[in-house]
Amino acid sequence: MTTRTHLLALNDELRRLKAGGQRTVSVTEEGLAQLREAVTAVRAETEAAIAPVAVAALGVAETPRPVTARSVATVAGVPVAPAAPEIKLPEGDKQARWDFLRDRVLNDSVCRARVCPGKRVVFGVGNLDAAIMFVGEAPGGDEEEQGEPFVGRAGQLLNKMIKAMGLERGQVYIGNILNWRPEMGARNPDGSQTGNRPPTAEEMAYCLPFIRAQIAIIQPRVLVALGKTAVDGLLGPEQFKSMGAARGAWHSYAATPLRATYHPSYLLRQEGLVSAGARKIKRDAWEDMLAVMERAGLPISEKQKNYFR
Repeated sequence: MTTRTHLLALNDELRRLKAGGQRTVSVTEEGLAQLREAVTAVRAETEAAIAPVAVAALGVAETPRPVTARSVATVAGVPVAPAAPEIKLPEGDKQARWDFLRDRVLNDSVCRARVCPGKRVVFGVGNLDAAIMFVGEAPGGDEEEQGEPFVGRAGQLLNKMIKAMGLERGQVYIGNILNWRPEMGARNPDGSQTGNRPPTAEEMAYCLPFIRAQIAIIQPRVLVALGKTAVDGLLGPEQFKSMGAARGAWHSYAATPLRATYHPSYLLRQEGLVSAGARKIKRDAWEDMLAVMERAGLPISEKQKNYFR
C-alpha cells in the first residue's frame, strides 16, 4: 500500500469511529511523528495535487506549510491528541524535583510544537514551600513572551489581590492548567496572534499531568482555582456547570482544600462598571480570598474584612 492509501484508510477508519460516537483518539508522540512524516511524504510525491489528500484526509490548509502537531490535530473531524505524558518525579528535595519537572516541560516536544515562533513554553513560578497555590487557565500574549504565568494585566491584578492578602507574589506559587498559549488560527504578519481562547479538553488532558506534578511537589495548604477552566481541570468538567456554582464553597483536590474563584481577567472586565452585579462579583472574589486566608492560617484584619462593603 502507498502512503496515500494508508492515509485514506486511516481517514475511513476514523470516520467509522466518529460515526460510532467516538470523539477523541490518543496517539503516542512516536505515532504523531509518523503521521507528520506520512503527510510530508504525500506532499513530496504530489506537490501540485496535495489538496485531495491532505485536505480531505487531514483537514489541513491547501497552502503548503510546515507540518506541526497543530496541523495534524484533527483527522476526519476527530481530534487526535498525543497521549498524556506519564510523569514520574525523581527522589530528592522539592528543588531537585521541581528542576526536573521544569526541564521536562520546557523541553516537551508537544508543548514546544504548539508555541508560536519566538514565544516560550510557560511553567509555574513561586515559593516551593508556599501555603497557597494559584492555578489559572493558560498563558496569554505577555506570558508566552516572558515564559511566566500571570505577568500581563490579569497578573497585575492578581499581584494586587495577593498583596491585599498581606503577602507578596514570591510567597505563593502560581501555575496554569495549560503550558502554551492556545492558538486562535490566523496569525498576524509578524507571526503573533491576537486574542485568547479557552483550552480544548484535549489540550488540557495533555498538560494536566504537569500541573498535578507541581501540586505534588509544592504540597500547598490551599489551592485556588482561578476561573472555570482551572476548576474543570482540577475537579473535572462535569462537576459544575458554571463558575457561580463552583465558588463560595470548599472543594477537595487530592485531599487538599480547594477554593474556586473568578479569574482576574473576568474581574478586569468589571472595571468601570458601577452596577450592583459588578460590585457583588468583586466582593464575592474577595470573600473567597478571605476564606483562603483563614484556611491557610493567615491573620485577617478588620480592614481586610471590610473591603468592598
